Amino acid sequence: MNNSKSPVRLPALLMLLMLVAGAVSAQNVTIVEQKEKQQLDVMIDGQPFTSYCYWDSQKKPILYPLRTSKGTVVTRSYPVANVAGERTDHPHHVSVWFNYGNINGVDFWNNSGGRGSEKMGTIHHKAVKAVKNGRGRASLDVTMDWIMPDGSKVLQQDETIIFRASGSVRAIDRIITLTAQEKKVVFGDSKEGALGIRVARQLEEPSKEPLIFTDASGNPTSVAVLDNAGVDGVYLSSEGNVSEKNSWGKKAKWMTLSGNVKAEDVVLAIFDHPKNPLYPTYWHNRGYGLFAANPFGAKEFTRGATVLNYTLEPGQKATFRFRIIVNSGKLTKEQTEDLYQQFLRDIK
Repeated sequence: MNNSKSPVRLPALLMLLMLVAGAVSAQNVTIVEQKEKQQLDVMIDGQPFTSYCYWDSQKKPILYPLRTSKGTVVTRSYPVANVAGERTDHPHHVSVWFNYGNINGVDFWNNSGGRGSEKMGTIHHKAVKAVKNGRGRASLDVTMDWIMPDGSKVLQQDETIIFRASGSVRAIDRIITLTAQEKKVVFGDSKEGALGIRVARQLEEPSKEPLIFTDASGNPTSVAVLDNAGVDGVYLSSEGNVSEKNSWGKKAKWMTLSGNVKAEDVVLAIFDHPKNPLYPTYWHNRGYGLFAANPFGAKEFTRGATVLNYTLEPGQKATFRFRIIVNSGKLTKEQTEDLYQQFLRDIK
């Protein structure tokens, strides 16, 4: 008998099976378009998971909210709705989104429609190209335009979003292709980006002091001290770094945020893909509840040691592939790595 082989991790393997299309436990995933509400609802066995929303009130399309398999909401409700005990800072952090803080010098990240928004960029939903429903997964093809303050289109975003469900696991694959239009596009190094999730209060790290953060223009935002009862979020990177302090601004192929929401153990994860142009990504994760993968912000994350200024020439394309996991229950580092390897098998 050969004892040199690693032991089989049965719970992790079971979770992998749940994500494979056609698995016995796979659930029906259906996307229902509601044009009058400017959204498409994602239903799993008839129960809501999330919605792709392109509301006029927002300055980019969002996924709102995210729910676990038990229906627990794990993203912050503000500014769409007010929930007692939630933070009300950073109104541009709306559930799940993708944008960036410096496109040819224009800020797309901080735009929430308030003062100064006339100098910021906006991402307009243009079209739903395809919807495919099925067992275990459904997909949505959409197109968006990145619009500068002068009304010109600087980028086109063509995206396939795949929603997967089976058992306690929910997954969202975002395959994003950005195409530069008539002008060169420079992603100036900024910490403000790019695939972001603003999480429920319970998934924040406990904090005993008020904090002040600045946006790309140097404008301060105060984040107040709140009651920490039931707040126990913990970040963990693929490199083994734990907490915001040890993982912010560092590179990793994946990051998780674990905690307990309404008596339910929850793990959120973002996976980066080896085929992405700037793999592995930097992480802009904050203890107050911002969880973001940012491939572009090298200068700020390395304190000037590395300057990237990622550039697309006119007509040039770049494709980024990410997976978001919403898991009901705990995950070890090894189980997360197994789920990551499944991501690589699913998305080539």
